[in-house]
Amino acid sequence: MNRFQQLRGTTFDLIVIGGGIIGTGIARDAALRGLKVALFEKSDFGSGTTSGSTRLIHGGLRYLEMFDFRLVRLDLREREILLRMAPHLVRPLKFIIPFYDRSLYYRMKMKLGMMLYDILSYDKSPPNHRFLSTAEVKSMEPFLRKDGMQGAVLYYDAQVDSPERLCLENVIDARENGACTLNYVEVVGALRCGNTLEGVAVRDVLRGNELEVRGRMVVNAAGPWFNRVAGVLTAHAQPMVRTTKGIHIAYPSLNHQALVLFSKVDGRLFFVIPWCGHSWIGTTDTDFHEDPAQARATGADVNYLLQSVEEFFPNLDPHQIHFSNAGVRSLVMQEGSESSVSRMHRIIDGEHVNTPGLISVLGGKITGYRAIAEEITNLVCTKLKVKQSCQTATVPLPGARGTMIASRAHAGVTREVVEYLYSLYGAPANQVLRLAESDPELRRPLAPDYPDIAAQVVLAVRSEQCLRLSDFLLRRTLLGFSRDQGAQAIEKTVLHMAKELSWSDTQISAEVQSYQQYIARTQEFQRELTPFRNS
Repeated sequence: MNRFQQLRGTTFDLIVIGGGIIGTGIARDAALRGLKVALFEKSDFGSGTTSGSTRLIHGGLRYLEMFDFRLVRLDLREREILLRMAPHLVRPLKFIIPFYDRSLYYRMKMKLGMMLYDILSYDKSPPNHRFLSTAEVKSMEPFLRKDGMQGAVLYYDAQVDSPERLCLENVIDARENGACTLNYVEVVGALRCGNTLEGVAVRDVLRGNELEVRGRMVVNAAGPWFNRVAGVLTAHAQPMVRTTKGIHIAYPSLNHQALVLFSKVDGRLFFVIPWCGHSWIGTTDTDFHEDPAQARATGADVNYLLQSVEEFFPNLDPHQIHFSNAGVRSLVMQEGSESSVSRMHRIIDGEHVNTPGLISVLGGKITGYRAIAEEITNLVCTKLKVKQSCQTATVPLPGARGTMIASRAHAGVTREVVEYLYSLYGAPANQVLRLAESDPELRRPLAPDYPDIAAQVVLAVRSEQCLRLSDFLLRRTLLGFSRDQGAQAIEKTVLHMAKELSWSDTQISAEVQSYQQYIARTQEFQRELTPFRNS
């Protein structure tokens, strides 16, 4: 099938480059306002910075110390909106900040900081902060180091188990409202009339064919690939984005609540978060100048996290780490240490830099993606003289529209599987269950240790633009983040995908090999670890 067929002969109101959380948020917002939208992502939706995140929806306590009150307020407001519009994906999460040998001044400063955090989130639904006694902390977190503990503060933020699916739901809603969204399509050229940008040339990464696509406005939302895309779109582009790498490790469960801790190595804040049966430990923040797609956790990265967390959990064994995860942030170009660079986004109107027709978005956090998308779409609408207001703060994402059909338990799967499907998909779990009802083969689990069933593969291919084995394991489900990274599910998954997509035996082998190479990359750090105190 020629995936470019829907693009031919069309001039779009808006072309969005980049299928991460911000790009897909822009596509959804613009489509809901009635604009004719095309979105191009050179890999899979949500496969870049979005998938390398800490998986939090939060205001960012540490930005209070940087006096970045505007960013904190924006993200706290957006956290509340996401809790309403995607409750199946975004859920409140308790955080504990334990105190060890801290002065009275420090604890009073923390008290004032938490009061300010509550004030800035005045419209929130989760409870306010409270202080915990040492006994309460020990009861809640029995494995946390007890020596020198002086109690803790407990507060609430939110967690998104799968930011990849949050990204995908924006894609699905954009498509349902008329947008053309294509993954594995790379922007390789620009269509210009003088300095004015009038469209782009694109290439299908999987098939190699190319096409010119015209658009009245183009948005560069390519995240850490921003500078590369800007070089394609404009003749004399200057680097405007600073890219830094952050890594996480998945370790056997250490904690029950999310923990905010401070590294003894350099004083940086880091998290230990309960997620998918692991303790999700991260993150680092180091400048990264290579292709973001090649980012991985090195031995030095992992050693830093181990040395940081061993202060609080003294019996760590590096050989028990399940896997690593790496992503590259896109930050507004700024001098200073990596962690001191503001996470506040910046929007550049091309008319002000001699490139009419182009809008650029730099930086930004997952939490604030919807507000960033609204700001950009407002600018697009102003330029196109479209008078339609934003709806994304009040219209729920697809998974939050509808309810579980209780009678679906008779689809031949267990109640536990039904509940799992709703936790992953929300209302579209009904589509999975209808497929399961239609064919006994689709009711079968993909592997004995997982709740996932074959019907999910079929839904992913037919309705969620799933084109690669890795798309399904890492971004349509959470299988790739299980203890064995989905290894047990590879065989059945690839066979169902092959049937849907008419893959040859050669293609099947290539997909399996590609995913196995991904797993190997997440384990490479093991060869590079250096001994530390408890290893």
